[in-house]
Amino acid sequence: MSVLPPEEREAVLERRLRELGIPFVTHAHAPVFTVDEARMLRGALPGGHTKNLFLKDKKGALWLVVLREQLRVDLGALARALQAPRFSFGDQKLLEDALGVPAGSVTPFALINVKPDDIRVVFDEDMLALDPLNFHPLRNDRTTAIAAADLVRFVRSQGHVPIITVIPERTG
Repeated sequence: MSVLPPEEREAVLERRLRELGIPFVTHAHAPVFTVDEARMLRGALPGGHTKNLFLKDKKGALWLVVLREQLRVDLGALARALQAPRFSFGDQKLLEDALGVPAGSVTPFALINVKPDDIRVVFDEDMLALDPLNFHPLRNDRTTAIAAADLVRFVRSQGHVPIITVIPERTG
């Protein structure tokens, strides 16, 4: 899959959210590539802030794990909890081919570009208690706020069934 320009990716997403009647608010900012950069730029932007992990398991299956930004996930424990082979991070080319976004723009909104059987989606159960939730709208120089229930509705409207679970935290 080729990666569209940021404006086109965002326009496709906004059209889909409007078709579904999902309210959202988007804030422009300088491009961010890491959680730490996002923390420094966002100021008092309300709601839950997140990170998105693009993973590949030992058998080649792809996973998108969406969780609270401060959570330090134990990938081994998560793989065991999901009964998945060992996880590793997917490389940039695989990310772009699978999700249609460049590194730094990973978001559950990218599921608009993915067939349901091509990736497994995992949501942090505690993240869904936050309101609103903030994600990149398929580009890393914007943040879009959306209600947790609407995020789940959006993902399901794309044919994906998210696994909602407690994400094991790394200790030490």
